[in-house]
Amino acid sequence: MGAVLCSACVKVDAAIGSDHMSSDVQTVVPPGFNRRPPVRKRERRRVLAGMGFVAPAAIVIFAFMLYPLGYAAYLSFTKYNFVYDDAPEFIGAQNYVAAFQDPQFITSLKNTGVYTVAYLSAVLVLSFILALMLFRKLKAQSFYRSAIFVPIVVPLSLAGLIFVWLLQPNYGLVNHVLGNILGFNGATRAWLSEGGTAMAAIVIVSLWATIGFMTILFLAGLQSIPAEILEAAEVDGATGWKKTFRVIIPNMRQTFLLTGIWASLQALKVFIEPMVLTDGGPGNSTLVIYQQIYKTAFNYFDMGYASAMGFILGGIIMLVIGLNYVIVRKKD
Repeated sequence: MGAVLCSACVKVDAAIGSDHMSSDVQTVVPPGFNRRPPVRKRERRRVLAGMGFVAPAAIVIFAFMLYPLGYAAYLSFTKYNFVYDDAPEFIGAQNYVAAFQDPQFITSLKNTGVYTVAYLSAVLVLSFILALMLFRKLKAQSFYRSAIFVPIVVPLSLAGLIFVWLLQPNYGLVNHVLGNILGFNGATRAWLSEGGTAMAAIVIVSLWATIGFMTILFLAGLQSIPAEILEAAEVDGATGWKKTFRVIIPNMRQTFLLTGIWASLQALKVFIEPMVLTDGGPGNSTLVIYQQIYKTAFNYFDMGYASAMGFILGGIIMLVIGLNYVIVRKKD
């Protein structure tokens, strides 16, 4: 047995030696040997490479979205004035309870609700009608589409200042036209100093600034309807409003869902228009939630209470989006 092993060893040594001496002889690779890296090692490299590409975006999202959101959630359960207090003091859900007992916050909720209903109904109806008009073949159609879309590129703060000048009671263009040109002196008023007209002015500014974008969305929805459906409806005698209500609107439910969600978000987040036009006045008749949160955080420096109000607003937004989705899905 020992002799056999010795002879095998001699043969292996001879084979190795001959491989070193001659480059023409192919090296014998033992079975199961693989020169490529193991599968796990290759997968690990791929994962690390992917993480390297994702890391910059993940850092930005964490630093500017997730961390501030988490810290605001923590602050909402604390009493913290960032000017006078050294550190937040945990007080549980007292901020949330106080918010619903605060008359000013309740007023801002009501004003936001009134604004949302007025703006949402007006912008959906008017932009849909404009889209229907532009959907027809008109002369200079490109000009009309561009003209309707132009206001959205104007900054809201600048648009607000323009309307402040237009609605100024003494030298504003609106009162000048009503009183001096048309002779309706009784119709002139301080538009931004009366509760009802001030809220109407804010809604009008928002409509002027956003109706172009909504019209483009509705126009895209109209163009997505197959021409065969519209032609078949016309053959069956569906024309005018009958065609609109029975053919066009049922085929645009997803568009209405998209525009409804977008318009709801814009309405609930309204801030610039009331801030520039009225600053929440007269009294608190145009004070909205976003403005109340801003004043609490940066005028009174109460970051804990402001964070709680912010999360209440976030919950309302999620509720409204869910209702929009449910309503459209039920109609399907």
